[in-house]
Amino acid sequence: MTRSLVGPALAALNPAALAAKLVGVPPAPAGVTAASFVASFDVEEHHRIEAAADLVVPAALRREYGRRMDLCTRRLLDDLAAAGVTATFFVVGDITRTRPGLIRAIHAAGHEVGSHSWDHRRIHRLTPAEFRDDLRRSKDALEQVIGGPVYGFRAPTFSVVRQTGWAVDILAECGFLYDSSVFPVRHDRYGVPDAPRGPFVAAGHARDILELPLLTYRVAGLNLPVAGGGYFRLFPPAVMRAGLRQAAARPALAVGILYFHPWEFDPDQPRLPLGRVARWRTYVGVGRTTARLRELLRAYPFRRAVDVARELRAVEDSLPRFSVVGEPKERGRAVTVAGAR
Repeated sequence: MTRSLVGPALAALNPAALAAKLVGVPPAPAGVTAASFVASFDVEEHHRIEAAADLVVPAALRREYGRRMDLCTRRLLDDLAAAGVTATFFVVGDITRTRPGLIRAIHAAGHEVGSHSWDHRRIHRLTPAEFRDDLRRSKDALEQVIGGPVYGFRAPTFSVVRQTGWAVDILAECGFLYDSSVFPVRHDRYGVPDAPRGPFVAAGHARDILELPLLTYRVAGLNLPVAGGGYFRLFPPAVMRAGLRQAAARPALAVGILYFHPWEFDPDQPRLPLGRVARWRTYVGVGRTTARLRELLRAYPFRRAVDVARELRAVEDSLPRFSVVGEPKERGRAVTVAGAR
C-alpha cells in the first residue's frame, strides 16, 4: 500500500480478514436477476502491460505472447460458451494486423468487440490530437475486421482520470456510445475516487458520454477495488461476490462491471523481467484464475456492456452527471491499493 491505513480500513485490505467477514455471502444474491452484470476482457499481448511499458522485449518473446494470447482468449470463449454467457472484449486495435481471426471468432460467438486503444498506451502519454488519431485508428480497424460498429471503449490502465478528463470530449466526438475506464478508487496508477460507483454521465469540457465504472465494494467508508485483475487473483472470491451483492442491492441502476485479461489465465507463460514488487503484482494468483472464473460464470447472469449501455441511454436523464475534468470534490474516503492492474 502507498499509505498507512489503520483500524477498520486496514482490516478491509486484509484478504484473510475480508474472507472471515464475508463468510456466508451467497454466490448469487437474492434478487440478482434485476441487476446487470458485465464480464469484460481487456485483450492485449502480455508484453503490452503497463508494468512492462519501459522494457525492451525481444521480438521472439513478443510473438510468443501473441500466440499465447490467442490460445488463452479462445479457451475463454469456450468457457463462456459452456456457461451460456456473452461478454465484452475490449481489444487493442493493433491486434487486427496480427490476429484478425481471433477478433472475428469473438464477434462470431456473439460477444461485443470494443476498443482498448490502438497500441495500449496510457492516455497520459498522448496529446489530445494523438488520442483522437489513436481512437479513430483503433475503431476503424476493429470495425473493418468484424464488419460492424464498435460502441465501447476502455482506456489502457483505466487512464481516464482527472488529468486526462479532456478525453471525454474526444470519445464523444469519435462516436462511442459509452466508456468503461473510470475506476472510483485511489490507486498509484489510476482512479477517480470521488466518481459515482454506478453508471453516470461523464461530463467533459463541452461533450459528455455514458460511463460504466468498474465495480467497487464499499466497506468501512472505503471504496475497495474488487472488479477483477489483480484483485480477482489476490482476494478471496467472497470479496468480489460482496461487491456484486452491493451493486444488485441498489434501488435503481444496478450494474456491476468486471474485468479480466487473457494473460491472467496462463500460469505457464514466460515471465517478464520485472522488479520484485511489479512481478508480485503481475503474477500473484494466476494459477487459480481459471477455476474461479468458471465458478463465477455459473453463478451469475452476465450481459454485454453494449446492451446495458443501450438501456441506460434510454433513461439517461435519470443518471447522475459527474465531471471528470478539474479538481475533485471529496465525497468520502477511497481506499489506496497498490495492487496489480
